[in-house]
Amino acid sequence: MIIFAGAMIGLLAGLHAATWGMYKDAPHEGFSHRKYARSPLLGAALGAVSQPLIGLNPAHAGDVLLLFGVVYAVERALAEIYKTFVRNEDQSKYFIPMQLHVLGTVVQSRWARLGAGALYMALLLGLVGYLSLLDQEEVTRPVLTVLLFGSLGGWISAFGGAWKDAPSEGFQVLKFFRSPVLAAIFAWVAAGLTDSLLLVTLAATGYTVAGTETYKTFFFPSKPRGKFAGMPVHYPEMLRRRQRFVLPYAALWGGLFIAAFEAFHD
Repeated sequence: MIIFAGAMIGLLAGLHAATWGMYKDAPHEGFSHRKYARSPLLGAALGAVSQPLIGLNPAHAGDVLLLFGVVYAVERALAEIYKTFVRNEDQSKYFIPMQLHVLGTVVQSRWARLGAGALYMALLLGLVGYLSLLDQEEVTRPVLTVLLFGSLGGWISAFGGAWKDAPSEGFQVLKFFRSPVLAAIFAWVAAGLTDSLLLVTLAATGYTVAGTETYKTFFFPSKPRGKFAGMPVHYPEMLRRRQRFVLPYAALWGGLFIAAFEAFHD
């Protein structure tokens, strides 16, 4: 039952990510049930696997929050790695290329992209391993140390985003520092739920992505996603149909806020 609960939490994390992705992309690409189900199914699998590995108990509100953030971070990382290094797709429909590119020029060699992706994954796994080793040390860490490690995911996102977006839309200072600052804030919150640097870092990364994408998607619904900037809307009916997903999406955030209230007032 605990593993099943972990799978359900992962499913909800995947639904959250799938919903903002659909909301921004569907007017340009159309709605696909298969595409929409991809993140929830992957999230469910990650939740079922992660729960016993990291030992979180879904019966506790604080552990629910951590597991949701951890699954969110891992699912988003896997999705971006797949789109950047593995998937072959016509890039002409994008204003900003989604596949690996150097200064806006897409790397056409599949083997070069796979090699770069393998190196990138090795670096991420090395970071995870290093944080796991640090977690074995029974020491009390200063808040600044926790914030520095907790913001690592935000820095990775900032540099990766700049590499991808800056050649097309220019370097934006505020945009660059947004993710690291948010990740540090979420790390400070997560540190109130666990002493694990690994869990703090992953959860902070997950909530940084969730918060940033929610802000960009639902606070500026008429502004096209960066990768579709200036591109035509091929499915205008989705501008209306996508509104059905807003209330369930808000309910997911509501559930997280309730869990947070319970976790910090327990």
